[in-house]
Amino acid sequence: MPDAGVAWDNARARTLLRSMFDAAVASADPFVVLAKHLPPKPKGRCIVVGAGKASAAMAAALEAAWPDVPLEGVVVTRDGHAAPTRHVRILEASHPVPDARSEAAARAIMHAVTGLGPDDLVIALVSGGGSSLLALPAPGLTLEDKRLVGRQLLHSGATITEMNTVRRYLSAIKGGRLAQAASPAQVLTLVISDVPGDDPSVIASGPTVPPSGTVADALRIVERYGLDLSPTVWGVLEQAVANQQDHKPVADPRNRVVLIATPLMALMAAADVARQQGVTPLMLGDALEGESQVAGILLGGMARSVHAHGLPVPSPAVLLSGGETTVTIRAGEGAGKGGRNTEFLLSCAHFLGGESGIWGLAGDSDGIDGTEDAAGAIFAPDTLARAAQAGCMPEPFLRNHDSYSFFKAVDDLLMTGPTLTNVNDIRLLLIT
Repeated sequence: MPDAGVAWDNARARTLLRSMFDAAVASADPFVVLAKHLPPKPKGRCIVVGAGKASAAMAAALEAAWPDVPLEGVVVTRDGHAAPTRHVRILEASHPVPDARSEAAARAIMHAVTGLGPDDLVIALVSGGGSSLLALPAPGLTLEDKRLVGRQLLHSGATITEMNTVRRYLSAIKGGRLAQAASPAQVLTLVISDVPGDDPSVIASGPTVPPSGTVADALRIVERYGLDLSPTVWGVLEQAVANQQDHKPVADPRNRVVLIATPLMALMAAADVARQQGVTPLMLGDALEGESQVAGILLGGMARSVHAHGLPVPSPAVLLSGGETTVTIRAGEGAGKGGRNTEFLLSCAHFLGGESGIWGLAGDSDGIDGTEDAAGAIFAPDTLARAAQAGCMPEPFLRNHDSYSFFKAVDDLLMTGPTLTNVNDIRLLLIT
């Protein structure tokens, strides 16, 4: 236990927050979590496929765990997230909007699972980010059709679950269609979850999992967010309804889906680090959603209550939360640099107004917040004062969704580089 008499200063607080974040990420390291979930080695061929920000590292971990099994196959990951492998081919593609490589990767993966027999095993390595990396348009659509829908969803304020519900019905590989193509081979899907609720049909839009929603659900989401779909996309969705294609495909009873790392597991690892330092962790949930700026105000209010009243937990304490908030860019607002984590954190810091004794960290566990090169950021009681000295006031940065630029100006960005895993966002508020 740490010395209770040691004062909390900026260095100590920042060190604890970074240690908690690093522990959360390390808990989802494929080399740590994957091997124990492997089945008996197959009698026939073993085909490895996958998609997501962690898929290449998962493939490397699988090769390390099964050095005597003749593995073959292909996985696709985000640019810059590759890992060295000997047998499994690693492809890279664009995220969060798919490109031609995304379509080529999906075709290569579908080809890899064709012509298999009942003694063969397909191991599907699935993690967040797979929806854009695995882009095989449904018959009648082009990749550009999917790209246009994807861009609208990203700026609409839709949740990740809603986005993937729509994507699934515009795809020829998602919603269990990859598993259908692999039949009669057995399919084991190993999943690193990055979505609230850990629904495998939502993670990467469920390429090996029957969908939990219907085409009708997708149409309701389109209407709710006022998406401007082309006649071609409308035609595909409406034809699916007319043909009653929104039923769940029948899955092979031998197929299994295993969650090997989740946001809750990551938060629990971070909480253990806090306890070791004499700080009480308060878990607020692993599935928080909503607007990033609103979430920053709400969680900032809780931190203020802890600081002022010792409620709902006495200090020193840390509030932990996961899930995925959203950034909605409305008419008249700027579209600056930043992601949901830096926007959450700037909103929280602005609300707290430099209150003493409260520090915060928010970062995406994959090391990339949105499309920038930072995982997120850290704020301290002196962050706003330092920003003011640099001529940076928080209001215009929030209004223009330019939180990355704000934290860069005060050197408070959280820089990790690609972590090769992905269990969604880690938000930490330390109150001393």
